[in-house]
Formats: sequence, C-alpha cells, structure tokens
Amino acid sequence: MIEILNRWTSAVLYSSATAQTIAEAVVEARKSGANLSDANLSGAKLSGANLSGANLYGANLYGASGVNPLLTTALYALRDQVGPIRMYKLVTADGVGPYNGGIKYEIGGTYEVLDANTDENTQCGAGINLATLDWCLREWHVGRRILVAEFTATDIAAIPVGSDGKFRVFRCRIVAEKTLAELGLEPKAEAAK
Repeated sequence: MIEILNRWTSAVLYSSATAQTIAEAVVEARKSGANLSDANLSGAKLSGANLSGANLYGANLYGASGVNPLLTTALYALRDQVGPIRMYKLVTADGVGPYNGGIKYEIGGTYEVLDANTDENTQCGAGINLATLDWCLREWHVGRRILVAEFTATDIAAIPVGSDGKFRVFRCRIVAEKTLAELGLEPKAEAAK
C-alpha cells in the first residue's frame, strides 16, 4: 500500500492498494480526482507520470525527479506573455506584504529586488511575491488589501513548481488597488453608500 501524505499535517490525502510506486499512486490519484494540494512528494521519482490536471498546488515537490514543471501550474503561461502583465499583490492595511514585509507598496510606485530567489523548487522565497486573484482572495481577511501589479515576462524571477498561485518577480509597478466591492467582499448595501 502506498499513501500520499499532506506535507504539513501528515494526513493521508490518497491511498493506493495497487500502486507499486509513488508515481503510480499520483497518476491514480489524478485519475480519481483526488486533491493532492500540499502533498509531500519530495524525492519521489515521477518520470513518466502524467500530472496534467492534477491538483498539486502547494505540493512539496522538492527533489522529485522526472517532474515536468510545465504540468504543475498554469502560471508558466506568464513567461510567454508579450508586453505588460498584471497580477496581484496582497498587502496589509499599511501596504506591506503580510508574511515577510520589508517593502511598503504604494500605487504608482516601482519596486525592485535584484537578488530575488530564482529557485523554482522554493515555494516562498526572497523577491516580490505576486499571485493570482484567487490566491489573494483565499488569503484575504479584514485589514488586508489587494493591489494590482504590472510587470513583464523578463521580470519573473521564479514560478515555483506546483505553485498554488504565487510566483516571484524582480521588479514591478503598482498600478491600482481592487476595492472590496469589486472583489465581492463588501455587502452590496454597504458598497452603494
């Protein structure tokens, strides 16, 4: 029996009675629609495993061999964009990143971190961490804000393998802020006032 465990809690995410390898268990899990987000797949030999469509957001794939990163997150499409790209930056009420802080982001400001972590096996590292809107909404709570950041494909430092929606850039410009009403986070009666 092979079990795929949650990287944080060690809870069983998927169990296979027939798979002989982790790669076979991952393929079975994908076919069954199992959610492998936050799975611990570090060191797994995944050569030949078709991971397209597998929910591996947040999975620990560090040291896993044979993984085609292009099959682990749709964010790789960012590298093919031409011209300005817009994504989102979650910040506190003061405009600072909610996890590691350091930079105070303001609309109209341009920010740069030349020594951003470029290791795509590192989920969260040094640099300007941007994300998809759905990631920001999952992490949002009262007191946080969602800014709109603009950058180009050449500004991307790293798109982590199996990313849950976050990636890092060397530089970006903050061009706007999403309002609570636009995001559906404010009751309509309140938004009309």
